[in-house]
Amino acid sequence: MRIVLLCLTTLLAVASEPRSAAADLKIVTTTSDLAAVAKEVGGDLVDVTPMALHTQDPHFVDARPHLALALSRADLLIAVGLGLEVGWLPTLQTGARNGDIQTGGRGFLDVSRHVDLLDVPRGRVDRSEGDIHPGGNPHFMLDPRRVERIARVIGRKMAELDPSHAAEYGQGAERFVQRLAAARRGWERRLASLRGTDVIAYHKSFPYLADWLGFEVVSHVEPRPGIPPNPRHVARVLVAARQHHVKIVLQESFYPESTSELVAERAGARLVRVPGGPDFRAGESYRDFMERVVRMLEQAARS
Repeated sequence: MRIVLLCLTTLLAVASEPRSAAADLKIVTTTSDLAAVAKEVGGDLVDVTPMALHTQDPHFVDARPHLALALSRADLLIAVGLGLEVGWLPTLQTGARNGDIQTGGRGFLDVSRHVDLLDVPRGRVDRSEGDIHPGGNPHFMLDPRRVERIARVIGRKMAELDPSHAAEYGQGAERFVQRLAAARRGWERRLASLRGTDVIAYHKSFPYLADWLGFEVVSHVEPRPGIPPNPRHVARVLVAARQHHVKIVLQESFYPESTSELVAERAGARLVRVPGGPDFRAGESYRDFMERVVRMLEQAARS
């Protein structure tokens, strides 16, 4: 019934609103970080709409009619993949009634298929282990090395859908990669002191950030991904924090912070609330976003 109502609402909206006469590629992304990358690669040739705001947990997004409407008009849907959006994206794709952006369609891009993945489970996976992603951990957008590759993939997809501007998309991707690589080298120098250090994280959001910067996540505040912490588990996390002399607790800003604050306070560590992504609607770029993350880690490492 929910899908039927969403389809009807979307069809009525499409019928009542004129399509834009602009020749831009209309792109919808599931997250704001993908939106920022796509916009910088495509420039004025693309119109980009993110579905999840930077303040939202991308695991949980309301499948609202205006999002299905955006998908109904999209030439390209870019998703993180690995089941990150499985709770809401399929409903929106069905409601959009746009064959091009269905999974496997010409206008669908799952960027997870183009990166080296971490935390790929071995053996049987079931819900008793929490919110496990069978294909691997989907939080790779916090590693700029992987994002450099994703930018090139996005540029090639844009060129495929709009071959008359293929050269511009290729140039946009290369400019993005060169600028990001230069910034990345500076960030690596600034955060060199993090290499070899141990940290605590709230959710399993940081294996790619740790892989890039060389630190180790020794424990998580959640007992299992997506399962709220309980007192017994928190006590174990505190033991690990003290044993490893942890000075940083990492958490994405959209998660509840009271337990992480408690762990940081009792362990003598500093809580770092990592933004959920760039504020795309305010014009924040991916490099701007990562600069914010780096500055937070830099300040925590000095304290």
